[in-house]
Amino acid sequence: MLEKKRCLMVGAGGMADGWIRNFYPRFNTRNQIVALVDINPDILQSAGDFLGLPKNCRYTRMEDAFKEIDADYCTIVIPPARHKDAVMLATEKKLDILSEKPIADTWSSCKDIYNAVTKNSLKMLVIQNYRYSTHMLTMREVLKKGELGRVNYIQARFAADYRNYGAWGAFRHEIPHTLLIEGAVHHFDMLRNLTNGNCKTISGWEWNRPWSSFKGDCCAMYVLDMTNGIKAAYEGSCLGASKQNSWHQESYRVECEEGAIAIDNDKITRIYRHNEVDGTLIQDINLVKTEYDGHQWLIHEFLEWLDGGPAPDTRLENNIQSVAMVFGAIEASKTNKTVDVEAMIKQIA
Repeated sequence: MLEKKRCLMVGAGGMADGWIRNFYPRFNTRNQIVALVDINPDILQSAGDFLGLPKNCRYTRMEDAFKEIDADYCTIVIPPARHKDAVMLATEKKLDILSEKPIADTWSSCKDIYNAVTKNSLKMLVIQNYRYSTHMLTMREVLKKGELGRVNYIQARFAADYRNYGAWGAFRHEIPHTLLIEGAVHHFDMLRNLTNGNCKTISGWEWNRPWSSFKGDCCAMYVLDMTNGIKAAYEGSCLGASKQNSWHQESYRVECEEGAIAIDNDKITRIYRHNEVDGTLIQDINLVKTEYDGHQWLIHEFLEWLDGGPAPDTRLENNIQSVAMVFGAIEASKTNKTVDVEAMIKQIA
């Protein structure tokens, strides 16, 4: 039997609390959190007690934890603005990295992380859990089989009623580019996943409105040209006052040569075929069955990777393509010009 991997967990509250109490316990025979970091002493104590960690393995400063703890890898579940700090400490210690999305909150920091991790030949996986929900795995499987022929274009919609301050967590109402940094990084990654291509160019806008509770831009519309010729359109809103397409209820529609496949907020994957005799025929698709999904799928893939298994799809070298779309979108809106995302990648890869 393989030895348990030792994890230094950076973050204990918010999303990190879900990791500690819900995601990681399933892997207790393969993994052990040996130290914990959080700036909030009360959260640190609660999570540390849950894990049964000694007091000297609970830290309020990342620098102290990375210096003192012997671990195989670290898990980073803190706000994106602190990701670079944690990654740089990990690379100094030669630790592999499992991190929540996005890679970082600026393109400059993303490039610095990419260069530091690859220079040190470390393994880094970025969480893109929406790829691995059962209904999206089902949609992807239909497209991979090719029964609908070649893909023409894809439309994606995210809309959530976050008009009241704090509805999406207070910090997201305070940061710039909140929809793109915290939301569209998932949706752009899904466009890559469903089209099986990378983004070539992106154009469009992000914006805010006077009645918004967000300080940063919280709405977006973009058009994307993928490297395989497929086109994509994205609509995103944190001020959604009509039909909700919030988390795990996003709308995706892929128009193909022989029909279309779509999913909406009922989370049912459907195939549509139209002909002049019968009109439009609709077929509900049964969900694929998997041992893992979402975060647990990625934790499993990461632990397998550390033990010599295959490199996961959302490893850093792949996921840099998704986060480049986010910062390309920011630049496109800022300049009112089409941005060459391929060129952004070539500058670092």
